[in-house]
Amino acid sequence: MFSKIKSKDKAAKLKERLNKKEIIVMPGCFDSLSAKLIEKEGLEIGFMSGFSVSSTRLGMPDTGLISFSEMADQVRNICNSTSIPIIFDGDTGYGNSVNVFRTVRGYADAGAAGVMIEDQKWPKKCGHTKGKDVVDLDEAKSRIKAAVDASKFGDKDILIMARTDAIATRGLDDAIERMISFSEIGADILFIEAVKSKDDMKRIIKEVPGHHMINLIEDGDTPLLEINELEEIGYKIAVMPLTLMSASVKTMQECLKNMKNKVYNTNVSKFSELRDIVGFNEYYEIEDKYK
Repeated sequence: MFSKIKSKDKAAKLKERLNKKEIIVMPGCFDSLSAKLIEKEGLEIGFMSGFSVSSTRLGMPDTGLISFSEMADQVRNICNSTSIPIIFDGDTGYGNSVNVFRTVRGYADAGAAGVMIEDQKWPKKCGHTKGKDVVDLDEAKSRIKAAVDASKFGDKDILIMARTDAIATRGLDDAIERMISFSEIGADILFIEAVKSKDDMKRIIKEVPGHHMINLIEDGDTPLLEINELEEIGYKIAVMPLTLMSASVKTMQECLKNMKNKVYNTNVSKFSELRDIVGFNEYYEIEDKYK
């Protein structure tokens, strides 16, 4: 219920895992409950996307409508309720390079193991939707440099994931050039969004050294290859950022239809399981200690 593990320890654990051979399957969470479920299932690393938080917290699309303070608050809540390393979406850093620095430090102070900073123009948009564009390379490099510097401000207590959305408007060549620059600056994890084919994946891994992440969204722009196949290509992380949220929406819709038809829902968690997941048993242990 209350995590005692600091950001630096989580970052060290994330780095250790990145250096192992096997690919990381990284599910996406959107709140403390979904993050706790990831940990309870025994998965090693989690990811919180801005799409998920904007959708569940604000009921709004991922189009730059959510603020740094709202995201940082969600980061803090999730980190306080889990002990596994989690990488969090820092969008564009919410302003200029000084804002990027503040965002990285804010996430680190909240307990994040890693933060993703991207090169989109503001207002940023989901990488698998229309209307997005990227800033020029110099500005993008400035963002990542500020993020890397901020990560070292607290004795390297958070890892930096550098993301580019350049494929959509400037092509794969430009995206690869940006990733090479971000790697040279010191980004720990590299992420080219919305890769269109297996051949493009192979080219990215061949031309850009480092730990790469691939984004797997059901019905998105990137082909959903088998995880073993992605590992063979050379990817280090396969993230499924929206799967839990999409599954939750579908299940809730089905339950609501049953309620509308005056039918009880039987395919749900037992109340005893739900109480344990949200932390009642741990709460009772603490309560009994101070009686």
